[in-house]
Amino acid sequence: MSAMVKIDARGGQHCETTTLGVLLRHQDLDLSEPMIFGLGSGLSFIYWDAKNLDFPFLGGRVKPFDLTRNLAARLGLDLRVQETTSPRKGWDNVAAALGDGRPVGLQLDSAHLDYFSSKAHFGGHVVALYGYDDEVAHLVDTAAQGGAVTTTRTGLADARAARGPMTARHRSFTLTATPDAPAPHDRIIPAITACADAFLHPPIANLGHRGVQKAATLVPGWLERTDDPGRDLPQAARLMEEGGTGGALFRVLYRDFLAESLTVVDSRHLRAGHDLYAEAAPLWTEVAALITRAGESGDAACLRRAGTVLHDLSRIEHDAMRALSRLADDAPRPVSR
Repeated sequence: MSAMVKIDARGGQHCETTTLGVLLRHQDLDLSEPMIFGLGSGLSFIYWDAKNLDFPFLGGRVKPFDLTRNLAARLGLDLRVQETTSPRKGWDNVAAALGDGRPVGLQLDSAHLDYFSSKAHFGGHVVALYGYDDEVAHLVDTAAQGGAVTTTRTGLADARAARGPMTARHRSFTLTATPDAPAPHDRIIPAITACADAFLHPPIANLGHRGVQKAATLVPGWLERTDDPGRDLPQAARLMEEGGTGGALFRVLYRDFLAESLTVVDSRHLRAGHDLYAEAAPLWTEVAALITRAGESGDAACLRRAGTVLHDLSRIEHDAMRALSRLADDAPRPVSR
Protein backbone atom coordinates (compact mmCIF):
# COMPACT_ATOMS: atom_id res chain seq x y z
CA MET A 1 0.00 0.00 0.00
CA SER A 2 1.12 3.56 -0.65
CA ALA A 3 -0.23 7.09 -0.80
CA MET A 4 1.21 10.49 -1.68
CA VAL A 5 -0.32 13.96 -1.38
CA LYS A 6 1.06 16.87 -3.38
CA ILE A 7 2.18 19.62 -0.99
CA ASP A 8 4.33 22.73 -0.74
CA ALA A 9 7.12 21.30 1.44
CA ARG A 10 8.95 24.17 3.14
CA GLY A 11 10.97 23.43 6.23
CA GLY A 12 10.77 26.25 8.76
CA GLN A 13 12.58 26.98 11.98
CA HIS A 14 10.11 25.57 14.52
CA CYS A 15 8.50 22.16 14.20
CA GLU A 16 4.90 23.06 14.99
CA THR A 17 4.79 26.18 12.83
CA THR A 18 6.50 24.26 10.00
CA THR A 19 3.79 21.61 10.15
CA LEU A 20 1.01 24.18 10.37
CA GLY A 21 2.47 25.93 7.33
CA VAL A 22 2.23 22.71 5.29
CA LEU A 23 -1.36 22.10 6.37
CA LEU A 24 -2.43 25.73 5.83
CA ARG A 25 -0.87 26.01 2.38
CA HIS A 26 -2.75 22.89 1.37
CA GLN A 27 -5.87 24.90 2.25
CA ASP A 28 -4.63 27.82 0.10
CA LEU A 29 -3.71 29.88 3.17
CA ASP A 30 -0.07 30.93 2.82
CA LEU A 31 1.18 32.69 5.96
CA SER A 32 4.75 33.41 7.03
CA GLU A 33 6.16 31.35 9.87
CA PRO A 34 6.32 34.37 12.25
CA MET A 35 2.67 35.16 11.44
CA ILE A 36 1.63 31.57 12.19
CA PHE A 37 3.55 31.68 15.47
CA GLY A 38 2.04 35.03 16.46
CA LEU A 39 -1.55 34.26 15.45
CA GLY A 40 -1.24 31.11 17.55
CA SER A 41 -0.15 33.21 20.56
CA GLY A 42 2.90 31.00 20.68
CA LEU A 43 5.27 33.06 22.83
CA SER A 44 5.69 32.21 26.50
CA PHE A 45 8.37 31.37 29.03
CA ILE A 46 8.87 28.53 31.48
CA TYR A 47 11.61 27.69 33.95
CA TRP A 48 11.17 23.94 34.33
CA ASP A 49 13.00 21.87 36.90
CA ALA A 50 11.88 18.61 38.47
CA LYS A 51 13.24 15.53 40.19
CA ASN A 52 13.10 13.53 36.96
CA LEU A 53 15.16 16.13 35.06
CA ASP A 54 18.93 15.94 34.90
CA PHE A 55 19.12 19.71 34.44
CA PRO A 56 16.70 22.67 34.31
CA PHE A 57 15.04 23.62 31.05
CA LEU A 58 14.27 27.11 29.75
CA GLY A 59 11.31 27.13 27.37
CA GLY A 60 10.08 30.04 25.30
CA ARG A 61 6.79 28.85 23.83
CA VAL A 62 3.38 27.63 24.93
CA LYS A 63 2.91 23.90 25.53
CA PRO A 64 3.12 21.60 22.49
CA PHE A 65 -0.11 21.66 20.48
CA ASP A 66 -1.53 24.70 22.29
CA LEU A 67 -0.27 26.83 19.40
CA THR A 68 -2.22 24.63 16.95
CA ARG A 69 -5.39 24.86 19.02
CA ASN A 70 -5.02 28.63 19.40
CA LEU A 71 -4.45 29.16 15.68
CA ALA A 72 -7.38 26.99 14.62
CA ALA A 73 -9.78 28.73 17.01
CA ARG A 74 -8.58 32.19 16.04
CA LEU A 75 -8.83 31.60 12.28
CA GLY A 76 -12.06 29.61 12.40
CA LEU A 77 -10.37 26.47 11.06
CA ASP A 78 -11.87 23.03 11.47
CA LEU A 79 -9.27 21.18 13.57
CA ARG A 80 -9.82 17.43 13.65
CA VAL A 81 -7.68 15.66 16.27
CA GLN A 82 -7.54 11.90 16.70
CA GLU A 83 -5.81 10.01 19.50
CA THR A 84 -5.80 6.34 20.40
CA THR A 85 -3.88 3.80 22.44
CA SER A 86 -3.93 1.41 19.46
CA PRO A 87 -1.01 1.63 17.01
CA ARG A 88 -3.15 0.00 14.31
CA LYS A 89 -6.01 2.44 14.80
CA GLY A 90 -3.53 5.32 14.92
CA TRP A 91 -2.15 4.32 11.53
CA ASP A 92 -5.62 3.79 10.08
CA ASN A 93 -6.51 7.37 11.09
CA VAL A 94 -3.48 8.71 9.23
CA ALA A 95 -3.97 6.54 6.15
CA ALA A 96 -7.61 7.59 5.88
CA ALA A 97 -6.70 11.29 5.86
CA LEU A 98 -4.01 10.76 3.22
CA GLY A 99 -6.48 8.72 1.21
CA ASP A 100 -8.76 11.76 1.25
CA GLY A 101 -5.93 13.78 -0.28
CA ARG A 102 -4.79 15.80 2.70
CA PRO A 103 -1.51 15.96 4.68
CA VAL A 104 -1.61 15.09 8.36
CA GLY A 105 0.09 16.57 11.40
CA LEU A 106 1.64 14.13 13.87
CA GLN A 107 2.92 14.64 17.41
CA LEU A 108 5.65 12.17 18.35
CA ASP A 109 9.03 11.57 20.01
CA SER A 110 11.73 12.80 17.63
CA ALA A 111 14.41 10.47 19.04
CA HIS A 112 13.00 7.55 17.02
CA LEU A 113 13.06 9.29 13.63
CA ASP A 114 15.91 7.92 11.51
CA TYR A 115 16.96 11.28 10.06
CA PHE A 116 16.81 13.30 13.26
CA SER A 117 20.12 14.84 14.31
CA SER A 118 19.59 14.49 18.06
CA LYS A 119 18.65 11.25 19.77
CA ALA A 120 17.55 13.00 22.94
CA HIS A 121 13.92 12.18 23.68
CA PHE A 122 11.41 14.95 22.98
CA GLY A 123 7.78 13.90 22.96
CA GLY A 124 6.41 17.27 21.85
CA HIS A 125 7.86 17.18 18.34
CA VAL A 126 5.45 17.78 15.46
CA VAL A 127 5.83 16.85 11.78
CA ALA A 128 3.65 16.79 8.66
CA LEU A 129 3.11 13.43 6.97
CA TYR A 130 2.28 13.61 3.26
CA GLY A 131 3.03 10.13 1.91
CA TYR A 132 4.10 6.57 2.60
CA ASP A 133 4.80 3.19 1.07
CA ASP A 134 5.48 -0.21 2.64
CA GLU A 135 8.95 0.83 3.83
CA VAL A 136 9.12 4.57 4.47
CA ALA A 137 7.04 7.58 5.42
CA HIS A 138 7.47 11.00 3.79
CA LEU A 139 7.55 13.88 6.28
CA VAL A 140 8.17 17.61 6.42
CA ASP A 141 10.30 18.71 9.37
CA THR A 142 12.24 21.88 10.11
CA ALA A 143 14.85 23.14 7.68
CA ALA A 144 17.56 22.20 10.18
CA GLN A 145 16.39 18.57 10.02
CA GLY A 146 16.22 18.52 6.24
CA GLY A 147 12.76 19.86 5.34
CA ALA A 148 11.19 17.12 3.19
CA VAL A 149 12.61 13.89 4.65
CA THR A 150 11.87 10.18 4.95
CA THR A 151 11.93 7.83 7.89
CA THR A 152 11.25 4.13 8.16
CA ARG A 153 7.70 3.08 8.94
CA THR A 154 9.11 1.24 11.95
CA GLY A 155 10.84 4.35 13.26
CA LEU A 156 7.68 6.39 12.76
CA ALA A 157 5.61 3.81 14.62
CA ASP A 158 8.05 3.84 17.55
CA ALA A 159 8.03 7.65 17.60
CA ARG A 160 4.23 7.75 17.75
CA ALA A 161 4.01 5.03 20.41
CA ALA A 162 6.59 6.59 22.75
CA ARG A 163 5.55 7.53 26.27
CA GLY A 164 7.04 10.10 28.58
CA PRO A 165 6.97 13.87 29.13
CA MET A 166 4.90 15.82 26.55
CA THR A 167 4.01 12.71 24.51
CA ALA A 168 0.55 12.16 23.04
CA ARG A 169 -1.26 8.93 22.23
CA HIS A 170 -0.75 8.46 18.49
CA ARG A 171 -2.04 11.99 17.97
CA SER A 172 -2.82 13.02 14.39
CA PHE A 173 -4.63 16.11 13.16
CA THR A 174 -5.88 17.88 10.06
CA LEU A 175 -6.94 21.47 9.36
CA THR A 176 -9.75 22.54 7.02
CA ALA A 177 -10.59 26.11 6.07
CA THR A 178 -14.24 27.10 6.55
CA PRO A 179 -16.23 29.41 4.25
CA ASP A 180 -16.92 32.03 6.94
CA ALA A 181 -13.39 32.10 8.38
CA PRO A 182 -12.09 35.58 9.30
CA ALA A 183 -9.18 37.11 7.43
CA PRO A 184 -5.94 36.30 9.30
CA HIS A 185 -4.91 39.97 9.50
CA ASP A 186 -8.19 40.76 11.28
CA ARG A 187 -7.14 38.41 14.08
CA ILE A 188 -3.76 39.96 14.81
CA ILE A 189 -4.89 42.18 17.69
CA PRO A 190 -6.79 39.43 19.59
CA ALA A 191 -3.79 37.10 19.16
CA ILE A 192 -1.37 39.67 20.55
CA THR A 193 -3.52 40.72 23.49
CA ALA A 194 -4.24 37.10 24.48
CA CYS A 195 -0.52 36.31 24.44
CA ALA A 196 0.26 39.43 26.47
CA ASP A 197 -2.41 38.66 29.07
CA ALA A 198 -1.08 35.13 29.58
CA PHE A 199 2.50 36.39 29.90
CA LEU A 200 1.59 39.15 32.36
CA HIS A 201 -0.68 37.02 34.55
CA PRO A 202 0.88 33.54 34.81
CA PRO A 203 -0.79 31.09 37.20
CA ILE A 204 2.54 30.04 38.77
CA ALA A 205 5.91 31.70 39.30
CA ASN A 206 7.69 29.48 36.75
CA LEU A 207 5.81 31.02 33.82
CA GLY A 208 5.70 34.30 31.92
CA HIS A 209 7.57 37.35 33.15
CA ARG A 210 7.64 35.83 36.65
CA GLY A 211 9.41 32.80 35.19
CA VAL A 212 12.08 35.00 33.61
CA GLN A 213 12.61 36.65 37.00
CA LYS A 214 12.88 33.22 38.62
CA ALA A 215 15.45 32.18 36.02
CA ALA A 216 17.41 35.34 36.82
CA THR A 217 17.60 34.19 40.44
CA LEU A 218 18.39 30.52 39.79
CA VAL A 219 20.65 30.49 36.71
CA PRO A 220 23.63 31.95 38.67
CA GLY A 221 23.67 28.71 40.71
CA TRP A 222 23.66 26.33 37.78
CA LEU A 223 27.27 25.19 38.24
CA GLU A 224 26.17 23.58 41.53
CA ARG A 225 23.13 22.02 39.84
CA THR A 226 25.13 19.60 37.65
CA ASP A 227 27.95 17.05 37.88
CA ASP A 228 28.89 17.77 34.26
CA PRO A 229 28.69 21.52 33.54
CA GLY A 230 30.68 21.11 30.30
CA ARG A 231 27.82 19.00 28.96
CA ASP A 232 24.68 20.41 30.58
CA LEU A 233 25.19 24.16 30.33
CA PRO A 234 26.15 24.28 26.63
CA GLN A 235 23.29 21.89 25.89
CA ALA A 236 20.81 24.22 27.63
CA ALA A 237 22.19 27.13 25.61
CA ARG A 238 21.96 25.20 22.33
CA LEU A 239 18.30 24.49 23.00
CA MET A 240 17.71 28.22 23.46
CA GLU A 241 19.38 29.17 20.19
CA GLU A 242 19.17 26.12 17.95
CA GLY A 243 16.49 23.84 19.35
CA GLY A 244 13.86 24.82 16.82
CA THR A 245 13.30 28.19 18.48
CA GLY A 246 14.20 30.39 15.54
CA GLY A 247 16.89 31.95 17.74
CA ALA A 248 16.81 33.79 21.07
CA LEU A 249 14.26 31.40 22.61
CA PHE A 250 11.51 32.26 20.05
CA ARG A 251 11.99 36.01 20.57
CA VAL A 252 13.25 36.48 17.00
CA LEU A 253 10.10 34.83 15.63
CA TYR A 254 7.89 37.01 17.80
CA ARG A 255 9.82 40.18 16.95
CA ASP A 256 9.36 39.38 13.26
CA PHE A 257 5.66 38.70 13.79
CA LEU A 258 5.25 42.11 15.42
CA ALA A 259 7.19 43.73 12.55
CA GLU A 260 4.93 42.06 9.98
CA SER A 261 1.88 43.13 11.99
CA LEU A 262 3.04 46.74 11.76
CA THR A 263 2.66 46.52 7.98
CA VAL A 264 -1.04 45.84 8.56
CA VAL A 265 -1.93 47.74 11.76
CA ASP A 266 -0.84 51.26 12.72
CA SER A 267 -0.53 51.42 16.52
CA ARG A 268 1.84 53.18 18.90
CA HIS A 269 1.51 50.34 21.40
CA LEU A 270 2.36 47.80 18.71
CA ARG A 271 5.42 49.84 17.73
CA ALA A 272 6.50 50.02 21.38
CA GLY A 273 6.11 46.27 21.81
CA HIS A 274 8.07 45.58 18.64
CA ASP A 275 10.90 47.89 19.65
CA LEU A 276 11.18 46.24 23.06
CA TYR A 277 11.27 42.72 21.56
CA ALA A 278 13.89 43.92 19.09
CA GLU A 279 15.89 44.91 22.18
CA ALA A 280 15.15 41.64 24.01
CA ALA A 281 16.10 39.18 21.23
CA PRO A 282 19.89 39.85 21.20
CA LEU A 283 19.94 39.82 25.00
CA TRP A 284 18.56 36.26 25.01
CA THR A 285 21.35 35.31 22.61
CA GLU A 286 23.80 36.93 25.03
CA VAL A 287 22.38 34.86 27.90
CA ALA A 288 22.86 31.67 25.88
CA ALA A 289 26.45 32.63 25.09
CA LEU A 290 27.18 33.34 28.77
CA ILE A 291 25.70 30.00 29.82
CA THR A 292 27.86 28.22 27.23
CA ARG A 293 30.96 30.05 28.42
CA ALA A 294 30.24 29.15 32.04
CA GLY A 295 29.90 25.48 31.17
CA GLU A 296 33.11 25.42 29.17
CA SER A 297 35.19 27.45 31.64
CA GLY A 298 33.56 26.76 35.00
CA ASP A 299 33.51 30.52 35.61
CA ALA A 300 30.56 31.40 37.84
CA ALA A 301 30.95 35.07 36.92
CA CYS A 302 29.45 34.26 33.50
CA LEU A 303 26.32 32.93 35.18
CA ARG A 304 26.09 35.94 37.46
CA ARG A 305 26.23 38.13 34.36
CA ALA A 306 23.54 35.95 32.74
CA GLY A 307 21.38 36.48 35.82
CA THR A 308 21.78 40.23 35.52
CA VAL A 309 20.75 40.16 31.86
CA LEU A 310 17.76 37.97 32.73
CA HIS A 311 16.66 40.52 35.33
CA ASP A 312 16.79 43.13 32.57
CA LEU A 313 14.86 40.83 30.23
CA SER A 314 12.13 40.31 32.80
CA ARG A 315 11.61 44.07 32.93
CA ILE A 316 11.88 44.58 29.15
CA GLU A 317 9.42 41.83 28.32
CA HIS A 318 7.02 42.93 31.06
CA ASP A 319 7.04 46.45 29.58
CA ALA A 320 6.61 45.04 26.07
CA MET A 321 3.63 42.91 27.02
CA ARG A 322 2.04 45.76 28.98
CA ALA A 323 2.19 47.89 25.84
CA LEU A 324 0.85 45.07 23.67
CA SER A 325 -1.97 44.34 26.13
CA ARG A 326 -3.28 47.85 25.45
CA LEU A 327 -3.59 47.36 21.70
CA ALA A 328 -7.36 47.15 21.77
CA ASP A 329 -7.51 50.52 23.60
CA ASP A 330 -5.26 52.23 21.07
CA ALA A 331 -7.85 52.60 18.29
CA PRO A 332 -5.42 50.88 15.89
CA ARG A 333 -5.89 51.76 12.25
CA PRO A 334 -5.22 49.72 9.13
CA VAL A 335 -2.04 50.76 7.37
CA SER A 336 -2.73 52.73 4.20
CA ARG A 337 -1.64 50.91 1.07
